[in-house]
Amino acid sequence: MRLRPIDLVDVFVYLVVLGMFIQLFPAVISESFLLALLTAILLKVVLEVVMLAKKKIVGRIRGGTTVAVRIINVVALLFVMPGSKFLVLELVDFAFGDAVQLGGFFPVTALIIVLMLARGGMRRLLLKTENAASS
Repeated sequence: MRLRPIDLVDVFVYLVVLGMFIQLFPAVISESFLLALLTAILLKVVLEVVMLAKKKIVGRIRGGTTVAVRIINVVALLFVMPGSKFLVLELVDFAFGDAVQLGGFFPVTALIIVLMLARGGMRRLLLKTENAASS
């Protein structure tokens, strides 16, 4: 796997959003900037893997030849969606212990939703900027 410029932009966006959550929500804690940066990198890696898994499951749902295959993959998707939040919480706890806390299931769910929205917004902005520059 190769590091692309957009990956660095994603980490920067994640760091900014994480910093906002740290400021706005008392349950979200990072003891230092370096830990927040490392948490943003960890979130980037985990969310990329989770998005890849979700994409594969959705592909299997769409390409399923039988109803049973589709149902099994829908159930798998229903486990992956909330399971990914628990995975994030456990990995952050394992990596950083009490020095970083993301507040629990609901705050981390809100954090991930905002991360994905910010990432999508930044990517759209960069794409528009690229298209305008090439015109």
